[in-house]
Amino acid sequence: MTTGQATQGNSTSTVLGRRLGGELLRLRVAAGMTQPQAATVLSASTAKVAKMERGWVPIRDPDIRALCDLYGVSDLSTTAGLLELAAADRGRRKAKGWWNQYPELRSLVEYVALEDVATSVRTWQLAFVPGLFQTPDYARALAVGSAAWEEPDEIERFVEAKIARQGRLGDDPPLRVWAIVSEGALRQLVGGRDVMRAQLDHLLRLSHLSQVNLQVLPFRAGAHPGMTSAFNIVSFTETGAMDVVYMDTTSSTLWLESPTDAARHAALFDRTARLSLAQHDSRVLIESIREEQ
Repeated sequence: MTTGQATQGNSTSTVLGRRLGGELLRLRVAAGMTQPQAATVLSASTAKVAKMERGWVPIRDPDIRALCDLYGVSDLSTTAGLLELAAADRGRRKAKGWWNQYPELRSLVEYVALEDVATSVRTWQLAFVPGLFQTPDYARALAVGSAAWEEPDEIERFVEAKIARQGRLGDDPPLRVWAIVSEGALRQLVGGRDVMRAQLDHLLRLSHLSQVNLQVLPFRAGAHPGMTSAFNIVSFTETGAMDVVYMDTTSSTLWLESPTDAARHAALFDRTARLSLAQHDSRVLIESIREEQ
């Protein structure tokens, strides 16, 4: 499996980077220190300290030692562990994943990089089939409908990249995906009847994979907690790595990485799952929709 990273501006985030930043944040809070105090010791800006604690920038060994001194870390093994983590993080940042070949992914490249090193994804989708489950024709129709590209070649490259993501489902070990999809997304005729029939057939095949849990939230569920927005919750194997909540809109991409935000969206996802059909009943509904189209 390739290593993953995500970009924000000119900075980069990796799973290890967020873990390292989280440890430094914990030590700072325990010491009763502020970000401006840490910035003074490093001769840096408060903004840089904030980026370090969020894992958006690599951290030099001298900075780690200076912060450990400031925070009163007397255990040499703790400092050594942070230095080891920082070295591994810097190594990962130099790695180039396949997604870097596709500028057509645009802001989605940040998410794909994290998904590549994730162990599981929980996704709730209101308007369309999750990207990991899309057929090429369905993905192409979505791209054309979005009017975000002017050149056909760009659309084809974008579709190629989206389909490449799906290789994670066949990895060893595979990415585990728990997807909840609104019934409306399955009835929307994206690309026309033939494209949607093929897409629904593909969903039915995927639903039998052991690493896939597919549920449909039916119209009859009425008002529900997931009506406000779609989102993905990405989880990792690394000890101490926080779940990442990813939300994408027409104007911006939102990353939520605090334990509070992750817990809130996990609870929202669970409530939505309880209102959704069980996997067997979801298949029955998908088959029914497929026959109607």
